Amino acid sequence: MPSRSKTSPAKKRAVKAGNSSAPRVSAVANVLESYPKPIGTKLQALRKLILDTARTTDGVGALEEALKWGQVSYLTSETGSGSTVRIDQVKSADNQVAVYFHCQTNLVETFREIYPQLSYSGNRAILLDAGAPLPKAELGHCVALALTYHLHKRKGGR
Repeated sequence: MPSRSKTSPAKKRAVKAGNSSAPRVSAVANVLESYPKPIGTKLQALRKLILDTARTTDGVGALEEALKWGQVSYLTSETGSGSTVRIDQVKSADNQVAVYFHCQTNLVETFREIYPQLSYSGNRAILLDAGAPLPKAELGHCVALALTYHLHKRKGGR
């Protein structure tokens, strides 16, 4: 395992992302490239899944890819259709990544009902092992539900 410096990965990413002269996409790319290989590879796969899901989900519109709290985040700024989705390495586990959702929604509770086979962290995240295959169908559905959360809430559904 590579040695880590005393500066936390989140702080390193925040510093890299803080370059105001670089476009946001470059800041996000820098953050994703700053992770160790297995983690960075999994986060890149999650990024692709989120962007592909947004493109193929009615009502979502263009996503804004940004850094929030030092984490790569996806916002439905154009349409306001959904709740922010964030991805990052799990700080307490070198081999895990998480897809984070707003904890004051019922999203993770809904995901647990539909996909009990996935691993969760409280009411805020789906946990994934960096070396395991990505459960694309399940995650794609969860991401679609998050990116349309406000649309469903307005209609009285999940």
